[in-house]
Amino acid sequence: MVLKTFGWSFAVTALGLAFAAWQWGWEAFGIVLILSILEISLSFDNAVVNAGILKKMNAFWQKIFLTIGILIAVFGMRLVFPVVIVAISAKVGPIEAVQLALDQPGQYEDLVTDAHAAIAAFGGMFLLMIFLDFMFEEREHKWLAWLERPLAKLGKVDMLSVCIALIVLLISAVTFATQAHTSTGHADKSATVLLSGVAGLITYLVVGGLSGYFEDKLEEEEEREHEEEEQAKREGKQVSAVGLAGKAAFFLFLYLEVLDASFSFDGVIGAFAITNHIFWMALGLGIGAMYVRSLTVYLVRQGTLDDYVYLEHGAHYAIGALAVILLITIQHEISEIITGLIGVVLIAASFWSSIRRNKALEAVAEGKADASDGKAGVSSGV
Repeated sequence: MVLKTFGWSFAVTALGLAFAAWQWGWEAFGIVLILSILEISLSFDNAVVNAGILKKMNAFWQKIFLTIGILIAVFGMRLVFPVVIVAISAKVGPIEAVQLALDQPGQYEDLVTDAHAAIAAFGGMFLLMIFLDFMFEEREHKWLAWLERPLAKLGKVDMLSVCIALIVLLISAVTFATQAHTSTGHADKSATVLLSGVAGLITYLVVGGLSGYFEDKLEEEEEREHEEEEQAKREGKQVSAVGLAGKAAFFLFLYLEVLDASFSFDGVIGAFAITNHIFWMALGLGIGAMYVRSLTVYLVRQGTLDDYVYLEHGAHYAIGALAVILLITIQHEISEIITGLIGVVLIAASFWSSIRRNKALEAVAEGKADASDGKAGVSSGV
């Protein structure tokens, strides 16, 4: 089951890492490996969400999502999108950006370095909004309850996450951007940081709005389908289940694609905090995306979602850490290894906490079972 589901992912990983080491050396091998782990850790909740929705689809639409969807996820969001970001921020054409990366890596590096403030501000705001909206939402499970419980209460205030993000952006523009200008002697980046940060915030709101729109459409379609089925039962008629399922599945497919795109943003943007090399980035994120798809299939085929309830928390804390790191890198350089390992450590900690929680619940359940057996024995003895 594992080999059948993850076989392609294993093959792509081996080929991708071997190619990175052969083409660029061991440094590229390490960066691609870290990016792969980062993408998997940040997108774990994506796989869980995808599995929860995908299991409602019939086999045809599942195949559509897992074929066309993987093309969009790997080649669209992980390969094309980083090139587009570099092209826009460096004010060059996409083809020119790729040619520079291949033929004139020094000049390309200078363009990316000069555009880093814009990339960091855009990505920092997008990631920060993901983190803040997660923290301000009331949830059944709380990993760090001492922090998450009061923040969930504060989340009842409308638009609080947007206000905090704008305050952080303003502080970043008047501190990191201005200090970077003073220390390096380059042009003042304050206006660039403000503009790019607002663009990142708008992008998040648009993507979130589209996700909400498709979710509402899906709920309306499912409700209408249910009403038509009930009406048909009362009238003794037969409803075309295939047509209804097709409409509902179509909205599900659109909703999943928007959700997948929104989850892809954090991995792509976060990757800029680790490396500016678009080919290392595309290779590492592509490998990670394959595992996310394989994990989605695995969860669907198993018929159950993962029991490790704190992994989603760990992924979002990693997103928050990457947001802060990106904003700091407007002025200060931070080691790529440190940046990549922060996410891995947070995910590992949340995974360990989930295991401890599951063991504690099992112990409680066994204790109750033993107590019930003891009472039954006393009763039979009497």
